[in-house]
Amino acid sequence: MAEKPGIATFFGPLRSVRFRLLAIALLPTLVILPLLLGVTMVRWSGKFDALLITKVNSDLTVAHQYLATILENTGERLEAISNSARIREIVSKQDQTPLKRFLEENREKLGLDFLFLVDANGNVSASAGTDAGKTRVDWPVRAAALGGKASYAMDIFSEQDLVALSPSLAQRARLDLVPTPNAHQEDRTVETRGMMIHAASPLRLPGSPALALVGGRLLNQNLDFIDTINDLVYRQASLPEGSQGTATLFLDDVRISTNVRLFENRRALGTRVSEAVHSAVLGAGQVWLDSAFVVNDWYISAYEPLVDSYGKRVGMLYVGFLEAPFAQAKYETLGSVIAAFLGITIISIPVFLRWARGIFKPLERMTQTISQVDDGDLGARTGLPPTGDEIGQVAVHLDELLERLQQREGELRAWNEELNVRVEQRTQELQLANLRLEATTKQLVMSEKLATIGEITAGVAHEINNPIAVIQGNLEVARSMLGSQANVAKTEFNLIDEQVDRISRIVGKLLQFARPEEFAGYVERQSPETVISDCMPLVKHVLNRAGIEVIRQDDATGLLAMNRTELQQVLVNLIVNAAHAMPEGGTLTLSSVDEERHGSQGVAMTVADTGVGMSEDVVARIFDPFFTTKRQEGTGLGLSVSQMLIARQGGEITVESSLGAGTAFTIWLPQAL
Repeated sequence: MAEKPGIATFFGPLRSVRFRLLAIALLPTLVILPLLLGVTMVRWSGKFDALLITKVNSDLTVAHQYLATILENTGERLEAISNSARIREIVSKQDQTPLKRFLEENREKLGLDFLFLVDANGNVSASAGTDAGKTRVDWPVRAAALGGKASYAMDIFSEQDLVALSPSLAQRARLDLVPTPNAHQEDRTVETRGMMIHAASPLRLPGSPALALVGGRLLNQNLDFIDTINDLVYRQASLPEGSQGTATLFLDDVRISTNVRLFENRRALGTRVSEAVHSAVLGAGQVWLDSAFVVNDWYISAYEPLVDSYGKRVGMLYVGFLEAPFAQAKYETLGSVIAAFLGITIISIPVFLRWARGIFKPLERMTQTISQVDDGDLGARTGLPPTGDEIGQVAVHLDELLERLQQREGELRAWNEELNVRVEQRTQELQLANLRLEATTKQLVMSEKLATIGEITAGVAHEINNPIAVIQGNLEVARSMLGSQANVAKTEFNLIDEQVDRISRIVGKLLQFARPEEFAGYVERQSPETVISDCMPLVKHVLNRAGIEVIRQDDATGLLAMNRTELQQVLVNLIVNAAHAMPEGGTLTLSSVDEERHGSQGVAMTVADTGVGMSEDVVARIFDPFFTTKRQEGTGLGLSVSQMLIARQGGEITVESSLGAGTAFTIWLPQAL
């Protein structure tokens, strides 16, 4: 009775084609794929967890921005009240009744718990929401306001401070501490301090001592505030079914405002954060982005420290969502992937082994033939008869290829040389085309940017013109109604006139930038020398004040075609910019020469200074709309409008500059025909 072939007979020698083919077929399924699957699942699990951390971090960013916006808006709106003409008029009359009514109206409008006026000695002259006659002024926020600077911060008020303002505030701030697992150990049983949005703004009147307008909003048990944050961060359907988003405001480590529940209808007010989070956030000042135990369950959590006006860490802002639904979804996904892999593996291995039997012999024959060719026998062939399967077709094609091998070996060498030459030529052509494409792309991007900004600025400019007209009209009505009493506020009225005029000029520049065709002037034939000379009286006071020496070099003989006023506008803008670049004095060179560009005769006018110069980054952006290096003194439209005016006449403006060596702007315009 014949013996059945064993495993060694079936697989053959370890170095045979048969063994290798089986290894190729089975190793990916039994070894490599499980390893790849394992690595993929581990990486996927890590990426999944990282994605959850990224989400909670973005949620914390939204909550932080909302809290910062609340603080900033409170400070800005308080500053707007202190700078208003109405409060100055009421305070100057020294009548307490309308002043208290005014403060109460604004306290309710801003949602503040108290609003009062205090002097440097802590005396409260008028108040709303509090009956305190004297208060502390050593808060950094209040000290800054009494010093003339508006300020706002999140401060902690002691129980005594709250009682001094209003007993009801102290009662709202009071919270009984609830024992919490894993919390920082302390002997306190009640929290009496209050976390307050604290803002102050200076109020200065001629002949009066310094006053500060102080307002505050208590955040303890302010559930509308924390629910707004939660609704903003975790909108409906933003989390999978079963998960729940939460937000909390901590005073130190105590939850003073939260939507985390102890029970179904009871919020976890008075509970405390875990010791690990307390040490990392309040102790080390770090942002916590990880899983954390929150009251009674595990949450993907984000905590960040809150700092008061003294720079001390006094609390935390928290957002997070339940971890369990995400963990369950992750494990279900991993389990389904593993089960599917095992099922596919069990079904596929027998099929692979059966198919392999019909491949071994032809492959071994082809392997032998290829080995002979490698040894230099280009006449070796497989000699296998044609069959209908792919292996037989491969064998026939292999013989045909070997027939062509010798014939094409020489041809390939010749083609290789020719190909190298063509590749080099094509590479040069592609490099040139790429350079042209980059230049065209930059031009298209700039055109698109200018078009978009033009549409926006035109709309903004027209919208600003209406309130300007209303301000000017009402200002004249106020002067007429006040009559001789208007002299009391003469300085303020004049200041309003100046600022309205400044706004009008800015609007004019915006409209000229957005719709240059509406401001285009009559084109005239101009002499460069005459235009430059006419500009000098307009900038003489700026140059004399800075002690700047002017050098003229009028070598141009040709005339140019451009509206005289527009050309003077461009030259005056460049000369004034040059004067600003030389605050300690220097030399301003104004020159004009005949110059040919782009195959056309033209005139080049140069405005060069010996000032501070500009870096390459600034030079690259100098003609961008709204880009300025003068901070509050400039609009960033001067050079953009100048470039537009010159380009409209077929000319161009170029600039050369280096730090410490000065700047030279050159205007080139075609000669007038």
